Amino acid sequence: MIDAFNQYFEMVPAVSKELKDEVYKLRYQVYCIEIAGYKPDDYPDKREYDEYDRHSIHFLILHRGTGEYIATTRLILPDLASPDKLFPLEANCEIDNITVMKHINRANLAEASRFCISKAFKKRKNNPDGLKSTVPDHYGNQAFFSLEERKTFPYLSFGLIACLIKGCYENDVSHFYGTLEPAWFRFLSSAGIHFTKIGPLADYHGLRWPGIIKVSDLLDGVAKKDRQLWALLTDRGRLGG
Repeated sequence: MIDAFNQYFEMVPAVSKELKDEVYKLRYQVYCIEIAGYKPDDYPDKREYDEYDRHSIHFLILHRGTGEYIATTRLILPDLASPDKLFPLEANCEIDNITVMKHINRANLAEASRFCISKAFKKRKNNPDGLKSTVPDHYGNQAFFSLEERKTFPYLSFGLIACLIKGCYENDVSHFYGTLEPAWFRFLSSAGIHFTKIGPLADYHGLRWPGIIKVSDLLDGVAKKDRQLWALLTDRGRLGG
C-alpha cells in the first residue's frame, strides 16, 4: 500500500508561504465551490482561511502525474499566545465525557481540521471511458490514469491521516480532537481507528460527533486490523512504531 501510494502521490508539509497559499486555495475550491458550505463572497481573494491557521500546521497531497495539489488537512495546535483559547470543537460542540478529558494534558492536545480531498479530482477519475482522465497535467496536456494508479485513489483519506500522525509526533501531540459525520465515524472504526465520543451529536457543518483519540491507540488499533495501513500511517514504523 505505501509503495503504491508513494508512486503516485507525495505528502507535502506546507511550511512556506507559497505552500500555505496552495492550502488556502484548495480549501476555497472544496468548501466554497464544490461543497458550497461556505459563501464564496466571504473570501474575495479566493482563499479560505481563519483565525486558527496562525497556530496550525498544514499538509498537502500532491498528485505526481499532474503536479496538482488535490488534498489537504491541518492540525490545530494550542495557541501559545493565548493558552486558554478554545479549539473549534470546544467552541461549537458540547463536551460531556469529563472522565476522558480530565486525564489529558492540554499542552499535548490538538484538533484535526479542514480534512478535504478535491471532488473535482475524484470526479475526473470516474470518467466513463475508464482509462482516459480529463485532468490536465501542469503543462496543460491530458493525463492518463492506469488501472493500477486508479486503485490507489481510495488511499487518499489515509494519506491525510498519515499527515496528521506525522504532525502529532513532530509537535508532541498525544491526543487530537475530530468532528466526525456518523458515516465517517463508522468507516474509521472499520479500519481500526476508534474515536471516543465526548459529547452528543452536534449540528456543526452538518451532524457530527465530537470525538477524541489517543495517537498511540489509533496506531495500535490499525496495527491489529491492517499492517499495510499501519505501515502507511507510520512511514513503516518510523512514527510511533
